[in-house]
Amino acid sequence: MMEMLRRMLGLLAGDPQADRAVPPTGFTARLTLMSAAAMAFLAVFALAMSLATGRLADRWSEELARTSTLRISAPADQMQAQTAAAVEVLRTTPGVAEARPLTAEEQRALLEPWFGPDLPVETLPIPQLIEIIEEGEGYDPAGLRARLQAEVPGAILDDHGRWREPLVQAAGRLRLLAWVSIGLIALTTAAMITLAANAALAANAQVIRVMRLVGARDVYIARAFVRRFTLRALVGAAVGTVLGLLAVLALPSTDVAGGFLTGLGFQGWHWLWPLTIPPLAALVSFFATRQAALRSLGEQS
Repeated sequence: MMEMLRRMLGLLAGDPQADRAVPPTGFTARLTLMSAAAMAFLAVFALAMSLATGRLADRWSEELARTSTLRISAPADQMQAQTAAAVEVLRTTPGVAEARPLTAEEQRALLEPWFGPDLPVETLPIPQLIEIIEEGEGYDPAGLRARLQAEVPGAILDDHGRWREPLVQAAGRLRLLAWVSIGLIALTTAAMITLAANAALAANAQVIRVMRLVGARDVYIARAFVRRFTLRALVGAAVGTVLGLLAVLALPSTDVAGGFLTGLGFQGWHWLWPLTIPPLAALVSFFATRQAALRSLGEQS
């Protein structure tokens, strides 16, 4: 541990003589800073999407797993009797905490996004919906369906299984896509920094030859490139991360977005995750630059 700390401090301190082989400014410096900042900015959003879809999957699974819906289709003169019979069956079913018929206003609110606010629910042959809230380990769907078929022929039970599983699966795939995006961002960052390091090595071939003539070894020269490009990637990624966090904070709230952006962003201790992006970018730059420098210096020998 102490040896690793010593090497890191040595990397930050640098060597003025070896640093002369790396241009402090120019095209390669701008390319490294801009690519690190852009990739960090995108990584913040990919990380936010990954964490948000994880929360979304948990919320969908929890909400839909504890509720069910009973739909009663019957003639108008039998609707009230079948509804009362269904409620009685549900109240005597183990695992059912509450069974409540939805009011006309609640059913109108459910249909409003499709048919508008003035739908005359009372005059239309709309099935009666009963909300079921489970408790404990829940009820036995097969047994409940058998009882309803015998006592309330017009009742159809929907335990939300066909809705819950596709939604949770879709959220899981979105989360996987976000992590794949983060991996691609890391690979793109490594490729851009490798190109910049190779360009800097080629542009300073004459300086490198002079340093070799006075006894400098390839590892000594490569250390200067690694230090410069690692620090550039760290600074660029820090700037990109700050801009990404500001952009996430600027997203509209749930009320303004109408629920479309519900949960998007960071919550609680998840705000600490973006702080890992600059060190990871510096780590990627360290290994990419070291590999590129040693390979290029070997080819110039």
